[in-house]
Formats: sequence, C-alpha cells, structure tokens
Amino acid sequence: MRVHITARSSNKKTGPMPVTTTEQKSCPSTCPFINKGCYAKSGPLALHWRKVSEGERGTDWQGLCDFVAALPERQIWRHNQAGDIPHSLGLIDSDLLMRLVLANKGRRGYTYTHHTLNHENIQQLQLSNALGFTVNASTESLAAADAAMDHGLPAVTVISSDAVLPKRTPAGRKAVLCPAQSRDVSCAECGLCAKADRSCVVMFKAHGTAKKTVNQLVG
Repeated sequence: MRVHITARSSNKKTGPMPVTTTEQKSCPSTCPFINKGCYAKSGPLALHWRKVSEGERGTDWQGLCDFVAALPERQIWRHNQAGDIPHSLGLIDSDLLMRLVLANKGRRGYTYTHHTLNHENIQQLQLSNALGFTVNASTESLAAADAAMDHGLPAVTVISSDAVLPKRTPAGRKAVLCPAQSRDVSCAECGLCAKADRSCVVMFKAHGTAKKTVNQLVG
C-alpha cells in the first residue's frame, strides 16, 4: 500500500500541516463518487494521486507509521487528501489501521472514510476513534450522518453547492458548515474534523470541477 507524505501542506484551505495521499485501490467500490464526482480525480491532485497509485511516489505503510510516530506531540495532521483506509473486499484492514492508530498516539490525526458502515467496519472505526485517531464517516445526507453518529462515529456530509444551509439534522443534531468554506480559516487552525467526540455534523458544500456532478448525486 503506497502512501505519499507531504510534511507541510502548501494548500491554503488545509493550512501548513502534514497531509498524506494513499493509492487509489484503498478506496471502496461502494463510494458514490468513485466513478464520477470525486474531487481528487481532477486537477493537480489527480496527477499526484496517479503517480502515488502507480508506485512512482510515496512510501509503504511502515514508512507512514514511522513518520507519524515522529511527529511532535499534539500535532494535527490530515490522512488522505485522496484515498481511504486500506481494505480487503470492503472490510477495513484492521492490522494496517491499528498500526497507524498506535503510531498516532499523542498526535491529532484525522481522516474520512466512505467504507460501508457494516458491523465489522463500525467496530474498527469505533476503536480507532476511541484510541485517538479520528475517522469521520463521510455521508451524502444529513439522515445518513445521523445514522453514523448513532453508532458513536463522528460524521460529515456533502450538500449541494446551492442548498439552503440547514441548522439541524433530522435527529436534531447541530449541522455546521465547514469553517474553511464559511470564513477565512484553515483546517490546521480549525481542527473541528479532528474531534471524534463532537456532537455536530460538519457539512461540506460541493466544490471544485466536479461540483455539478456532486450536486446531482446529493440532490
């Protein structure tokens, strides 16, 4: 499993923190954006992701874990600006995930996953979040975000770029637009998605070159 490490991101939205990119085969086939709508399949990130996936860039999983373990205490970092958690036929690879979770101990790593929330995957994600590596369940509706949070998982959701911003989910949870989309703040400064125990759902407005496609998928 190839992973590229950017020790200090130059992306204005992300801010100056470490970010990683995992090869494309880490993505589950059930992701609704795997064939169309994925923001990582266009622009410079797509070219970078392709080189990682073809083995031209990056390190192996142990190299990732060594890098994370060497980060300063309380360092915030984003795993997978593209890619997902390694899996086998849709079941999260518990060994690889736990190795990363342990390497992250004392740091503030976080990521997102489109893996199906079946019993086995939910257990792995619950354990990861309990041990300090925050994995957000990525959803396409506030109702689906509620379902993920009912399992004790932090959740995010995508909404149409022209949608009227809801204030609450169907279950009554607070819905918050990503601060990087609502005001001049970076992910490194915000840190909301790195908080596994938050009570709100974070919303992302569809953006980028695939915005129209995403708008159609999320209604």
